[in-house]
Amino acid sequence: MNEASREDPALAAFGIHRNLLFTVAYEMLGSAADAEDVVQETWLRWAAVDLDTVRDQRAYLVQITTRQALDRQRTLGRRKETYVGPWLPEPLLTAPDVAQNIELADSISTAMLLVLETLAPTERAVFVLHEVFDLGYDEIAAAVDRNPAAVRQIAHRARRHVDARRPRSVVSPRQTRMALESFQRALETGDLQGLLDVLAPDVVLMSDGGGIKQAALRPIIGVDNVVRFILGGTSKTEAMIAIDSTVVNGNPALVFRLDGALDGVMAFRVEDARITGLYFVRNPEKLNRVESETPLTLR
Repeated sequence: MNEASREDPALAAFGIHRNLLFTVAYEMLGSAADAEDVVQETWLRWAAVDLDTVRDQRAYLVQITTRQALDRQRTLGRRKETYVGPWLPEPLLTAPDVAQNIELADSISTAMLLVLETLAPTERAVFVLHEVFDLGYDEIAAAVDRNPAAVRQIAHRARRHVDARRPRSVVSPRQTRMALESFQRALETGDLQGLLDVLAPDVVLMSDGGGIKQAALRPIIGVDNVVRFILGGTSKTEAMIAIDSTVVNGNPALVFRLDGALDGVMAFRVEDARITGLYFVRNPEKLNRVESETPLTLR
């Protein structure tokens, strides 16, 4: 703790919980840039609070962050309405301890964040706070301006919605790595049969160029269409393509570089040892967090 933190209890408390607050905001928004803005707004409001009136500093800070994230959802929602092509969450390079925390890694995976995108903002907030961060209904009610009984109903509805859309089977990190290694090897060698073997028949590919980089404007569905798109894209470029494995959002992913320059990040959804979802972010405005680790936590 630095000298300023010792002199300022508000700053000290905020510093202790800052990574948690960012994680909450990111899980609600899927955007690191917006999550950082929310954390900054949280600090401005927290600095004006009389700490003697606060019983639980963690819960109070999470409540402020939740309110700010719900406000930010309106702005982000308007941006998504005019977004060019599919909108994908902003990928984050994460530390090895995030990957080892199965609960955290699952909650911030690209596949889960896309499931959360299908919830209404308040439903998403309630689900994230209760299921991921283990806040009680009373605490959540204060954050989302509902009574505890209503929050309980929202939580039940959101859980049913998420359970119906989350991966059908639990896959070990080893199985995921093996699937990605097979995909990477087939892609690097142009092995058509290798791609067909590792991709599920109903695989879906979503690519996010944000209108800045070339990408498919709609999800590509079905193994034949996905393979055709992937091999067609690699054959059209004359640049040297390098593919490296990494860990994004707590899960194995691939980084693509063209002539040494960062070109995109691909995350995956794996079920029954085969890839059912590919999520390729090429929008350069979303690639600022894949070169250095972003600290995340549930506590």
